[in-house]
Amino acid sequence: MAPTSRPLTARARILGAILAVACIGLAIVGSVTFIVQRERIVREVEARLYGQVERLQTVAGLGGDSGASEVGTPSTSQDPPVQQYASVDDYLRDAVARLVPGRNEASVAIVDGAARFRPTTLSGFDIADDRALIARVSAETAATGETVSGTASSEDGALRYIAVPVQVAGDPREGVYLRAIDLEAELEPVTAGMATYALAAVIVLAAIGVVGWFVTGRLLSPIRHLRETADAITIEDLSPRMRARGTDDIADLSRTVNSMLDRLEGSVDVQRQLLDDVRHELKTPITIVRGHLELMNTRDAADVEAAREIGMAELDRMTRLVEDIDLLAAAEGDAYTMGEVDLGALTARVGELVAVIPGHAWSVESYAAGHVVADGDRLLQAWLQLADNAAKYTPPGSRIEIGSALDATGTRLWVRDHGPGIPPAARHRIFRRFDRAQIKREIGGSGLGLAIVDAIAKSHGGVCAVSDTPGGGATFTIHLPTASATLPSPVRAGDVVLQREASE
Repeated sequence: MAPTSRPLTARARILGAILAVACIGLAIVGSVTFIVQRERIVREVEARLYGQVERLQTVAGLGGDSGASEVGTPSTSQDPPVQQYASVDDYLRDAVARLVPGRNEASVAIVDGAARFRPTTLSGFDIADDRALIARVSAETAATGETVSGTASSEDGALRYIAVPVQVAGDPREGVYLRAIDLEAELEPVTAGMATYALAAVIVLAAIGVVGWFVTGRLLSPIRHLRETADAITIEDLSPRMRARGTDDIADLSRTVNSMLDRLEGSVDVQRQLLDDVRHELKTPITIVRGHLELMNTRDAADVEAAREIGMAELDRMTRLVEDIDLLAAAEGDAYTMGEVDLGALTARVGELVAVIPGHAWSVESYAAGHVVADGDRLLQAWLQLADNAAKYTPPGSRIEIGSALDATGTRLWVRDHGPGIPPAARHRIFRRFDRAQIKREIGGSGLGLAIVDAIAKSHGGVCAVSDTPGGGATFTIHLPTASATLPSPVRAGDVVLQREASE
């Protein structure tokens, strides 16, 4: 089986894309610059060639004014008219002598297809021996009878030339004045500049590659660390975290991922503890039912009836346990409908509902005047749970007061009883799941009531606290932020248990 090729890493792909874009950009800029500069040089060469044509026409007396000469081409205002020359030879000799070629230029006088005269002061280069070029321009001027120009390739390189036919009255021979410029030599500064540009572009690309390699590595390091962290996390160990360094967006990403992992670890821990607690709570009724069934005398109707009653009672307790677990899960969830709640009306409603709970003297101590941003149904549920808890754990016939208050510090909803109270050492754990300050089997309940109240309070950005009642007893108070305060997100699963454990 052929080995699978390893795909390119994200780092290599990003760096390759950056280098490709930079390379294309530099190539476009360089190409455009070269074309523009080349065209400028070619136009200057053309202007110099046609300037020589105008100068030759002045020498020949064919019209035109004496123009400014090019480098190495002296200007004179004493150019004799063509009528003073008796032959083409005399005229071309004089023209070649007067129109001295400059740097990278050459000229030659051609008579009847052969090179006849060349400049005596050779400041440029010589084309008199280039027979192919001479034959080409002779044929072109003979065919058209007019000035021709073009580009030819020679041993000296690419030549841009112009050929001007010359005739003198009384001389049947045909003369041609040929002027050429070495195009490659003229373009040499542009070529050298482009070579320098290419070298600089390579250096820039190398610098981009080196810097880009480290920058992309820095940008992608959270992803690499995330992969390493994810590989290190197991169901037994959820503690690995990413390293957060600096204060930039990358460090913020690492912190965000760590925060997410913290929440996941908390949720898993809560699920584990919930399973442990449920297993612990269900173990007792299952053991009781199983024991009675094993010891039950099936022939004794009274024993069968007693075992049945015990089994039904334990099953009812397990049913209540499941229902309370469902309530706690809903209280810890996000299903909250926030709105303005009239505290006075809410207090009156709770007073009406708790009045039917037997065995105690209920009274409403105070009504708050104002509103709070909350979920009214959830607050009602939490407040009634506190009242039910007070009714269960206080002596029959004792007084229980409820009330509400609103001031600058926030909203307070309380239930005050006059029972045995809560020992200070037990107050840190009474809001845990399945935990009680005093374990009494004769008192019903799943041990989730105060956990539900605490979850609802935290979902509103508040807290549930317990304090001593003057004269004996316990006062449970739900503290909520003021109506103008910004409420945080509802409490997540795990806050109830984890925060209690942290306070131990």
